[in-house]
Amino acid sequence: MDAVTELVRAEEGTVQRILAGLQDRIGPQRFKAWFKHGTRLDVEDGHVKVSVPNPFVANWIESHYRAEIAAVAETQTGKARPVLVTIDPSLTGELRRRQLDTQAEMVDKATQGRCRPRLSAAPTQLRYRLEDFVVGESNKLAYSAALTVAGARKPPFNPLFIHGPCGVGKTHMLQGICDAVGRSGGAASAAWRYVTAEQFTNDFISSMRARKLEEFRARYRKLFLLAIDDVHFLAAKRATQEEFLHTFNAIESSGNQIVLASDAHPRLVGELTEQLVSRFVAGMVVKIETPDPATRMAILRRRAQDLKLRVPMEVLEYIGMHIRGSVRELEGSLIKLAALAALAGGPITLQMATEAMSDHLARTDSAITLGDIEAAVATYFGITPADIHSTRRMKTVSAARMIAMFLARRHTRMSFPEIGRAMGKNHSSVVLAVQRMEKLLNSDGQIAWRTPTGAKSMPAGRLVEMLSEQFA
Repeated sequence: MDAVTELVRAEEGTVQRILAGLQDRIGPQRFKAWFKHGTRLDVEDGHVKVSVPNPFVANWIESHYRAEIAAVAETQTGKARPVLVTIDPSLTGELRRRQLDTQAEMVDKATQGRCRPRLSAAPTQLRYRLEDFVVGESNKLAYSAALTVAGARKPPFNPLFIHGPCGVGKTHMLQGICDAVGRSGGAASAAWRYVTAEQFTNDFISSMRARKLEEFRARYRKLFLLAIDDVHFLAAKRATQEEFLHTFNAIESSGNQIVLASDAHPRLVGELTEQLVSRFVAGMVVKIETPDPATRMAILRRRAQDLKLRVPMEVLEYIGMHIRGSVRELEGSLIKLAALAALAGGPITLQMATEAMSDHLARTDSAITLGDIEAAVATYFGITPADIHSTRRMKTVSAARMIAMFLARRHTRMSFPEIGRAMGKNHSSVVLAVQRMEKLLNSDGQIAWRTPTGAKSMPAGRLVEMLSEQFA
């Protein structure tokens, strides 16, 4: 047996051990739904590469399983390795219809708060400070508002509602505000709380089941500062929204501050009560855009400095010019270059960057991605991207799927077959969806869907215009 064959077999064995360890760590049901088919794991160039079929699966694995993969990989290989999640549309053919529906059911259970009960949500360890936030044209208004809130004894506006696509710094800003308040001294420094809307929901449900609602209310309603991330998670959760409304009113009436973040403007989050929407828009609503070229360069320089990397300016310019999506993708590109340079035992070069970034460039050719579109549409309709990928044919899911396909053709360079593969559908389904939308637009037709509170409808043109504003 030659050395190359031995190396290949050794790597295959490592991959199988990581997969087995991951299955033990997250459970067989979750492993089967997300990793059994349509996902490929490789150990290469000093990192772990997870290839997935579409942006939705990429986002879900990055958000929910990246830490688990890293922990298992470190255990099995004896060294810490960065985990890179990349999209390979050719894997779509390995997906199973049943698997898509299982993913949708799992996401639905998670987003409806039907999780393992917890008596309380422990305070989150803050990772970010406002001083480390890279300011540019795309975010300077939001940053100015965050500084004002962090340094004010009395709220100049309440709430501060920050929205924008994934990976542009909303969490950084919320945690930075909490960090600044926590270091300010005095009584206010101990009376802040940062949670996601999912944590707030789970905490509320667990407290209600344990008959400890008064303790729950005492934790939240007496805060000087409450920061809630991913507010769009509250969509269609009527009981949680009602409890949050009372929490909001109690904090506001005490003259204290609320800071919120969401992927979409309050009016574009489906199934929020009008009472909550009216309170959100009564404060300061500000959007963080995807970083402009100058901001991308500033972020790359800052992150390279943080990672203690010596990166030639031509490499930074290449990355900044070609990767136009989120801050996370910019950071991911530097981490991958660091791993490659360490493996090669030499400096980072432009040739290394062009080779390493090929998979990134494949999915960031357009500033707007299918993942952005699916997230915006799902948020508006009060469903999840998993529903759009599933075989479900309920009126709301079908309408959302049709609009997502139409917007993908309008706002990206993807072809009909590419959209179909990414969404787990065939080419003709995308063509028919686009044709139906064009017919509705040309005839000033209405799009109808159902919500937990009853039927809704809107002119197709107005709905497309509203959703397209998210990508302007």
